[in-house]
Amino acid sequence: MIETKEQLAAAAGRIAALREEVGKVIVGQQTVVDQLLWCLVAGGHALLEGIPGLGKTMLVRTVADAVDLKFSRIQFTPDLMPSDITGTTLIDFGAQGAAKQRFQPGPIFGNLVLADEINRATPKTQSALLEAMQEGTVTAGGETHKLPRPFFVLATQNPIEQEGTYPLPEAQLDRFLLKIGVDYPTRGDLKEIVRRTTSLEQPRASTVLSGSELLELQSAAKELLIAEDMLDAAVQLVMMTHPNEADSPEEIKRYARFGAGPRALQALVSVAKVKALASGRLHVSWADLRDVALPVLRHRIVLGYEAQALGMDTDAMTLAIVRDLEAKR
Repeated sequence: MIETKEQLAAAAGRIAALREEVGKVIVGQQTVVDQLLWCLVAGGHALLEGIPGLGKTMLVRTVADAVDLKFSRIQFTPDLMPSDITGTTLIDFGAQGAAKQRFQPGPIFGNLVLADEINRATPKTQSALLEAMQEGTVTAGGETHKLPRPFFVLATQNPIEQEGTYPLPEAQLDRFLLKIGVDYPTRGDLKEIVRRTTSLEQPRASTVLSGSELLELQSAAKELLIAEDMLDAAVQLVMMTHPNEADSPEEIKRYARFGAGPRALQALVSVAKVKALASGRLHVSWADLRDVALPVLRHRIVLGYEAQALGMDTDAMTLAIVRDLEAKR
């Protein structure tokens, strides 16, 4: 519980130390790192989208090292079964032939789980993972097993190659707190990546935060305040993603089929609180809401066929909403 300025500064310092430690291994990609840490402290799950080879696996492994979390990786393939993720019930035979059931936990029983190329598995397998994300439990053999805390799923997908994939439906995408776009590194970052990865000594993050301290940060972020006018602004931002709203931008009215739901508002406020905490403030500002809008909304706005044909994306829709709201302030 944050009661003094010193406690607030200490919480912000922990997030800054975590960001700095991850930066010792991950070159550039500061926006991606920041958004991933927002998601971590907010207690949600993230979907990373980017072409192969951009360091998504290294990023999540580095975060796991820096926060002293158990890292687990699941490579999604079309033949992956739900029990390969959640675990299965085995039968052990004792010395006298007595049979006893035993649950063998799957890789989902980790603190930081990388679901690599999640859109390559069948919908049945995808739903098993997403159910565990939502409920925080796994049911097998009639028994319910709790997942460890903290529990965080980082899923990746390739936006280019779609052959042989099973795109996540909108209802399942909505379960991810943030969708983070991973861009190609700059020339300077490429040079630094080569220097670090082709030398004898490979950089590795040191532990700067424990799992219990991360849970404390999650609780502290929830305690932050959001004024009534900021909550109204968050509501308006989400409502303006709907094409039937009178004050929605023309881009939304023309190109969007469906807007964001209640989970988007919850995510917007939760992540904005984390950003405020990282900045050493006890209240949410408009700048916090504005800065977290893109990763919160980009997977929650459904575009029509015309928008897809013209190459429009949801980022452009979100930026149009933010511009309209800032013009009215």
